Amino acid sequence: MADHPNATLVREAFRAATQGDPDATRYLADGIEWHEIGRSDPIVGKEAVLAHLSRPTEWSIQPVLHDAVAGDDHAVALIIARARRGGETLEYRVAEIYDVLDGKVSKRWAFSDDTERIAAFFA
Repeated sequence: MADHPNATLVREAFRAATQGDPDATRYLADGIEWHEIGRSDPIVGKEAVLAHLSRPTEWSIQPVLHDAVAGDDHAVALIIARARRGGETLEYRVAEIYDVLDGKVSKRWAFSDDTERIAAFFA
């Protein structure tokens, strides 16, 4: 059975983002709302998301896409993330929920299995 087009969109966007594709934001709507774990206000706009994700950090995260499922308006990605900061590592699970409009991600939310532990690790 073939993936729903929105699941394919999420898989392709994930692959582009994790493989350093310089045009990975082509999968995002111009006015995207990007909601992150532990952050109360969203990052709004494709350029703001790109600037946020490309800023220098003290850590690295290696996300691995476990699965993606979708319907006509939404998609969900199940991800295992491995973070490194200094000599410490943290593995956690994430569910990312996407609103899809006109073939692009218009809103994104991330939820984890242990938000408190993640917030402490990245503090």
